[in-house]
Amino acid sequence: MKNLKKKRRLRSVLLWVMWVLLAQFVLVNISAAFYADKLTHLHFPGTETQAKSLSGNFFKKTWRLFTGPTLYKRALSEIPTFLYSTIILKTKEDIPIEAWYAKTDSISRGTVILIHGLTGNKGMVIDEAVAFRNLGYHVMLVDLRAHGNSGGQATTMGYKEAEEVALAYNFVSQSGEKNIILWGASMGAVSVMKAVSDYQLQPSGIIIEMPFLSLQTHTESKAPYLGFPRQPFAFLVSFWIGAERGFNGLGFNTRKYAKKIRCPVLMQYGVKDGMVLQRETDAVYKAIASSNKKLVKYDDAAHESLLKKDPVTWDREVKAFLR
Repeated sequence: MKNLKKKRRLRSVLLWVMWVLLAQFVLVNISAAFYADKLTHLHFPGTETQAKSLSGNFFKKTWRLFTGPTLYKRALSEIPTFLYSTIILKTKEDIPIEAWYAKTDSISRGTVILIHGLTGNKGMVIDEAVAFRNLGYHVMLVDLRAHGNSGGQATTMGYKEAEEVALAYNFVSQSGEKNIILWGASMGAVSVMKAVSDYQLQPSGIIIEMPFLSLQTHTESKAPYLGFPRQPFAFLVSFWIGAERGFNGLGFNTRKYAKKIRCPVLMQYGVKDGMVLQRETDAVYKAIASSNKKLVKYDDAAHESLLKKDPVTWDREVKAFLR
């Protein structure tokens, strides 16, 4: 009789533990799904929601921790001092993509297409555009979907943004340009690599700065700032980002695209970068199929504009690459 009671008690405890674990699993996935949506949905700056984000009682703050942060587009506050034309391109989903196109004041050596990073916009790469124009290149600065003045509110962290790179490349190519250089930073660098791979683009060369290794490593880098362990946060959020935005988030890996790149490549990174780690940089660089490639490190730079941080090194390396 006693043994029967013990067995029933043990069965009851095990059943209770299983229900607790199941509830935790469900809650963790719900939270990951919320975070996936928040991390890929960009709101317009200066909204009432943003003003309230820092206020609220304990329960509201706990709810925000559970559901994730709200991200905002950076306002397009800077415009070029040089003459430019505004170009509107359209994606397959009919999303309007805005770009600035400007010719150099000297004899043209080609065209450089510039792609910004996550939550950035084309106004934030004007300094790089000026540098390329001074080297004798026409420039095209692109706002990716959900960024700047382009349409949409959902980003895919570089996955579908490869289409914008291809649209800009085709626009320039159809004008008769033969020497096209692609430049991208962070998410923009990943978008460039994926575009070259997926759309079989044939640029004269690409300059990629601080590309992340995969969607998982990218979300891993955000976990500590959000108060979560890197795993399983990165795994679950990457899965839900893909599920919500229509692609395989766990299979989104920059190495796959690097293996199909055969044009000349200049890859640059900051040694103090906390968002893209050294091992990620090494893995991406090693995977690049091109026999003409170079990796340049900036000892004092973090995840930031390498041109602004060290203009001497940037100018020297870019000039050498373009020659």
